[in-house]
This record gives sequence, structure tokens and C-alpha cells, in this order.
Amino acid sequence: MRFLRIALAVVSLAASTAFASPVEPKEGAEFVTLAAPQPTKATGKKVEVIEFFMYHCPHCFSLEPHLAEWVKKQGDNVLFRRVHFASSASDPEAHLHLTLEAMGKSEEMHPKVLQAFHVEHLRLNKDAAILEWIPKQGIDQAKFMEYWNSFGVLTKLKSASQLTQNYKVDSAPTVVLDGRIVTSPSVVAEVNPGLTKATEYPAFQQTLDALVTKIQKEKGVGAAPAKAPAKAPAAPAKSAGK
Repeated sequence: MRFLRIALAVVSLAASTAFASPVEPKEGAEFVTLAAPQPTKATGKKVEVIEFFMYHCPHCFSLEPHLAEWVKKQGDNVLFRRVHFASSASDPEAHLHLTLEAMGKSEEMHPKVLQAFHVEHLRLNKDAAILEWIPKQGIDQAKFMEYWNSFGVLTKLKSASQLTQNYKVDSAPTVVLDGRIVTSPSVVAEVNPGLTKATEYPAFQQTLDALVTKIQKEKGVGAAPAKAPAKAPAAPAKSAGK
């Protein structure tokens, strides 16, 4: 019986990959839909997009510039936020993220924390290491500790594991759109075996584009025009020599 279940799973995966496409993502292939959708904070035409990440995760670090580029391109179409995947109710990395978020410094510090982990190879996975590192980043230690120990941050930290369970997230990076559509770069790559390391993340961006459009159509709202890359100013015309 176990062999039969495995065989059926292989057949199911083969069937899904036969029709998989990043530009036309399909249920059960590039994404899955939660049976119990979660509430979102987005209004109007905006689609909430949540990245579940971990600071120490090398795949999250690799995805970061591609995801940041995508969020900028989408502009007013999305409401983007990050949730740190918590391994426990006292996860130091999740505690750091929630503290920076409460201070309004999450976006400013996110690349710096990733840099510390993956380029400088600092082990900011313990409270003591984090608290030693923070003042070196120009952040007032007393103010940081005020937020670090605050009721709001500690409450969110205790419930962080439950949040990942609600979204059925078991790995990072994972992206959830509109509180119900779950996808990730690894899922898109798995069902599109022709992708290479160089094309995996652009393909994931295409999947996210298509899913945002799909959700907006379902809501009966139109997408805002994607932001075009800024053009360099034209050089002044040279006057003809005499």
C-alpha cells in the first residue's frame, strides 16, 4: 500500500509538471490555496503579500534582491510585509525582527542584518550576540531594550509559531498572497525542471505577477500600472562647431 501511495504521488507530480508554467501558475503546481484563508490588512486593489523568512536562511538571502525588485515594480498593487519564521516562542532572530519592526526600523535594518549573517558571518542567533551588535549599528541600546522587552513584542513573539501554523508554512522562504495563496521559489522550480539557477528567481517573479493579477481579477479590481525603471536623463545636445 505504501508503494502505491508513492507511485500515485509520482504520477500526480508528473501530471502537474506537464502543465506547469510560471506565467500561468496552476493550483497544485506553482501554488496551493489554504483551506482556511487568513485575514489580510490590504484594502482596495492592493494584494497583501507576506514573505515568511529567516535571517540565517541562505535561500532567503539569495531571494532578497529579486523580491525587493519585484515589490518596487508592483508599487501600489501590493501591501508587502515580512514575518520571521519562528522556531520557538523565544526565537532570538524572530525577536530581533519584531523589535526592529516595532521601532519602525525593519526596512532600514533588514539588509544590514542579512549582511551581518551572510557576508560578515556573524552569528546573531543568540540574545547576547544581538544585544552586543545593535549599538554598533547606531541604534540607541536603551531604546532598543525598551521595545525588546515590551508587552507588544513579547506577545507577538509567543504567538509567532502559531502564525506559521495558521498559514501552513513549514519552510522559508515562503510567500503568501491574499491570506490564502501559498508559493515559494523552490515550489516553482520543482514543477518547472527546465529552470536554472539564473532563471529560477525571475520565473518566481513571473509567478507572483500572475498571482497578483489573478487575485485582482477575482476581486473585480484593476491592477495599477507597473513602475517602469527610471531612465537616465538625456544628455544635452551639442552645438555645432563653427
